[in-house]
Amino acid sequence: MLEDVGMRFLRGALVGGEPALELALARALVNDARVGQVEESLRIYRPAAPVVVFGRGDTRLPGFRAAVDAARAAGFEPVVRATGGRAVAYTSAALVVDHARHEPGSIGGQDSRFASFGEMFVDLFRGFGVDARLGAVPGEYCPGAHSVNARGVEKLVGTAQRMVPGAWLFSSLVVVGDEDRLRPVLAEVYRCLGQDFDESSVGSLSREVPGLDADTVEAAVVDAYAAGRPVAAAPIPGDLLETARGLVAQHRVDPTHP
Repeated sequence: MLEDVGMRFLRGALVGGEPALELALARALVNDARVGQVEESLRIYRPAAPVVVFGRGDTRLPGFRAAVDAARAAGFEPVVRATGGRAVAYTSAALVVDHARHEPGSIGGQDSRFASFGEMFVDLFRGFGVDARLGAVPGEYCPGAHSVNARGVEKLVGTAQRMVPGAWLFSSLVVVGDEDRLRPVLAEVYRCLGQDFDESSVGSLSREVPGLDADTVEAAVVDAYAAGRPVAAAPIPGDLLETARGLVAQHRVDPTHP
């Protein structure tokens, strides 16, 4: 029986901040939702270091190894995620939100989740004074019909999903700042991958509202997800972390280029 404690809230980067382990923990969350005792979990953290996260499809492209080298040369750690989409980049001036929920019959419903969570971010950002809209912008990284953008021209949030029988994971990347660092590395990565990309499509919340910081955005995101429900703060359970450690190798990119 699932424990009725509202939403379990896991906050902050892991000690050591290994990017591959952070991604593996997201997979552990959805596995936990499928079989565990907690109905719903929300994890929000700021990455400890600059990262380029490739989609599984990217790894099969001829230019993948060159893209990995380009990411490393720019000071970004390359990793591979389990959810779909194309390459994204972020620094500690970003928020990663992983939302997992136990939901029997959850295979399907992707479009409605993309739309509803996208609109949630749109409403939240408009509260800050951002001209936020839902939809892809020309030339954006990791194109998606439900990206959240500013003024119809710069991407602010990318979202992705993973479904397993009985549960789903909805992941969001909120770019708060450092867009000037992201643009050149994404341009080179996408050039190597042979994918279309326009540097001018990369935006950030602090670009739209100067002075807006990650603390303020994080607090607003938590409130938006809670929507008046109880949010029980909790440390990351040891068994959840152990599950993630068993998955971490699947998210690393071997630096030796086998």
